[in-house]
Amino acid sequence: KILIFLYGFRPCSCIIIHKIYVGEIYQSLKITNMEDDPNWYTAELHNRKGFVPKNYINLRPHAWFAGRISRGVAESRLRHRECGAFLVRESESAPGEFSMSVSYGDHVQHFKVLQDRCSQYYVWDEAFSSLNELVEFYHSNSIAKERTVFLRDPEQFARRPHHAHALFDFNPHHPSQLRLVRGDVIELVDCSDSVRWRGRCHGRVGYFPPEYVQPIYQYQ
Repeated sequence: KILIFLYGFRPCSCIIIHKIYVGEIYQSLKITNMEDDPNWYTAELHNRKGFVPKNYINLRPHAWFAGRISRGVAESRLRHRECGAFLVRESESAPGEFSMSVSYGDHVQHFKVLQDRCSQYYVWDEAFSSLNELVEFYHSNSIAKERTVFLRDPEQFARRPHHAHALFDFNPHHPSQLRLVRGDVIELVDCSDSVRWRGRCHGRVGYFPPEYVQPIYQYQ
């Protein structure tokens, strides 16, 4: 979440997290509990843990943070989405920890977001002081090792084709390609490549040239 402090606040106890200033913006402040107390959040900032008054901050949640949802729900949300569509959710098996679910186009991969003794977050070798920094890093660095997968924000899919009409017959030249007959309706799995798209039709999944189809656009 992005947090904007609405008022200045001077802590009167060592268990209160930090002196804060009106208008200050924090993306690295981690809210660890929002439910136990009606007036206070528990939080971490710069490796210090404590309390922040709820009415002193304004939370602006990221679109990619899904909160407390199950692995199955995450898969249903991301299934058939473009490669790189993702969400971050609270871990089912480890309360207080997080998991990241990422669409690979043909399936959904789940990553456990680990945290070391210094409260640094990591999926692979690179460590970050916040989830925001981790997510930002994998926008330009592949989160997958066996293939190239960059995270893509939900806003990038505000208007995207889910299906397409086949304009011409397409006869495959390779087993990985999808046969198309004029008039077919293709479910689009991945249309991020300008040279070839991936889709599902008549129970088969494969690649085809995008110029052979007409996308059907809709808003999500």
